[in-house]
Amino acid sequence: MSNLIKFLETLIFKNRIAVLLVFLAATVFLGYQSSQLRLDAGFTKNIPLNHEYMQNYMKHVNDFGGANSILVSVCDTHGDIFNQNFFDTLKDVHDQLFFINGVDRSLVKSLFSSSTRFTEIVEGGFAGGPVIPADFNSSEQRGLDKVSSNIEKAGIVGSLVSDDYQCAMVNAKLLDLDPDTGEKLDTLALADELETQLRGKFETNDISIHIIGFAKMIGDVANGAKDVLVFFAIAIAITAILVYFFCKSLMLTVLPLVCSVIAVIWQMGLLTLLGFGLDPMSILVPFLVFAIGISHGVQMINSVGKEVTKGSSSFDAAKLAFTTLLIPGGVALLSDTIGFMTLLVIDIGIIRELAITASMGVAVIILTNLLLLPVLMSFVKFSDKYKLKFAGKENRADKFWDGIAACSSPKVAIVILVVTAGLFAFGWMQAQKMKIGDLHAGAPALHESSRYNQDTFLITDKYEISTDYMSILVEASKDACTSFEVMNAIDELQWRMSNVEGVQSAVSLASVAKIINAGYNEGNAKWRVLPRNQQTLVQDIARVDTSSGLLNGDCSVMPIILFMEDHKAETINRVVDAVKEYRGDFETPDLQFKLASGPIGVMAAQNEAVEAAQDPMMLYVFGAVILLCLLSFKSLRATLAVVIPLYVVSVLAQALMTYLQIGLTVSTLPVIALGVGIGVDYGIYILSTMNAKLKAGMAVRQAYFEALKERGSAVLFTGATLAVGVSTWVFSSLKFQMDMGILLTFMFVVNMMGAIIVLPALASVFWRKQK
Repeated sequence: MSNLIKFLETLIFKNRIAVLLVFLAATVFLGYQSSQLRLDAGFTKNIPLNHEYMQNYMKHVNDFGGANSILVSVCDTHGDIFNQNFFDTLKDVHDQLFFINGVDRSLVKSLFSSSTRFTEIVEGGFAGGPVIPADFNSSEQRGLDKVSSNIEKAGIVGSLVSDDYQCAMVNAKLLDLDPDTGEKLDTLALADELETQLRGKFETNDISIHIIGFAKMIGDVANGAKDVLVFFAIAIAITAILVYFFCKSLMLTVLPLVCSVIAVIWQMGLLTLLGFGLDPMSILVPFLVFAIGISHGVQMINSVGKEVTKGSSSFDAAKLAFTTLLIPGGVALLSDTIGFMTLLVIDIGIIRELAITASMGVAVIILTNLLLLPVLMSFVKFSDKYKLKFAGKENRADKFWDGIAACSSPKVAIVILVVTAGLFAFGWMQAQKMKIGDLHAGAPALHESSRYNQDTFLITDKYEISTDYMSILVEASKDACTSFEVMNAIDELQWRMSNVEGVQSAVSLASVAKIINAGYNEGNAKWRVLPRNQQTLVQDIARVDTSSGLLNGDCSVMPIILFMEDHKAETINRVVDAVKEYRGDFETPDLQFKLASGPIGVMAAQNEAVEAAQDPMMLYVFGAVILLCLLSFKSLRATLAVVIPLYVVSVLAQALMTYLQIGLTVSTLPVIALGVGIGVDYGIYILSTMNAKLKAGMAVRQAYFEALKERGSAVLFTGATLAVGVSTWVFSSLKFQMDMGILLTFMFVVNMMGAIIVLPALASVFWRKQK
């Protein structure tokens, strides 16, 4: 290994100009590529496509439409909907939504849809027609009264009309592909159209527009994510100021910042070359790459600065820093890269994209901060004034480092380890309470006060439906809907599910058939039952069209649609568990109740995929760290000294998530892996120096003292700087970014403390015989 490092040192530093030209050319090329990078959001990226629920969902998506839907509630702010202004606006909203690119026009539904019909019982049998007749004139009170009567007859209060008659709904399904280009639908462009073409055009003092659905939510997240650029700039400014105070040199401040920014540029350029976009939910990854780059860059300038102060030239100091830090820095960055790549085992597109984005970014830091940075620093001219400024600095700090080195004394170490064990036990108990899935109503990525979540709360409050619905797919043989036994089983399961806490309402072909049967019998409530006679049952079913979404073309699949009060993790789990418990009472070889379609079905699959991936992900992340540490240190004791504090902090981070009521979701699952990846750097840098001295026979306390003199200031500085940078995220307009800021600040600081305090205490135990 030493021969390889020597070869690389000679090759790189003898050809410094050529190395710089190669980096310049690559940066210009990838910088141009990064300018082509676009935000890219897609509904299917958030779905574990190989999950059982999603296999069932995709199997029947052509019959019943996808789970990617849009609800637009048009509300009168001063009274009820029965006035000319409201109905004219509602028609305009319906027509505008109908023509927005990406909307499935066959599945746009409102009061103005021809498929929105009423049925009433008259002396001669049934009579009916569209809720809004062809000759409707909104300026005539007679026409408004007629529509009011038809709404009551159609039974659409709570679905297309709000319970208080102040709002009416326009809903639509979205396509996966752009019908004009055949390419993947641009969700963000569609979200902008919904805002400008609907709310922007039709919202007035008298009319309010409320829009919810995945496309609108991700659009609002993307708009909020633009703030990340501001926080990125603030983080760079804060980091620059703190680095300058650390090294007292403008050039040494600029160089690690430039190299870390180059790493981000390369990362984004490579994403474009590979055909990826940057998902709004992964927008924080470039900052993490910058943060990791600064962490390693500070170690490099710290090493060069110390050697220059001792009298070495900048060229010799840079070469020594390169050879000294290449192994520990490379091991740390490889640990990060492999740790992030383990996220690829999670079968959810957005997490896999994040894994690729993060691992590529960290991998290029090996080139920019461990190779380019020392080459650049070899050209820096250090003045005598600079050398005098830091002459004796290490000796002046000896008292401070000696105080910290007491952590490796046996008596102090025992106290530290007992406290650490207590914290771990507490954290472990709290971490067991961590919930899988969203813990709050509305979109968890956005603040409760956001427009999207306020729209969600209004629609949930005023209607009996929302985007929070789940379909149980009832699969049977062809024409099964004409069988009383099949329909009765559907009806029984629907009734049981309607009584599960969290289910707001439910509908199925069986429940609609009962209403129709009563209609054939003068509306008598006693006849609101499923007829046992097949001919009568066929007569009832014949009045339900496939466009209702309650049956497919050959009547072999009939969903039971459950409208939920919210999409909290506990609600979803309760309903899914109830389906699994009850369906066994009704299933036969020819009748199966399959989970699940609809947005809640997607969330249920996500939650189960996240839960299944949680433990393997942690196993792979720590497995990668352990393997690389063993290869690097060739010592089990040294490896354990690095990994144990890291694991304790990851458990405490899960406990913090429980305390802050942050559920483990698609967007939060990678955070622990990211935190481990960044946190491992501190321990590796400290122990790489300490381990060599321990192998030489030096006492633990003295070895740790020497390691602190060499690496301690950079570790302390890096942890504090990165924590200050991400702490600004608490002011973000995105709740998930605020949560990530809190979690990452915690992990940066506590991982740094683990490397400074717990690692030497463990070393005191592991090398206790070494005096």
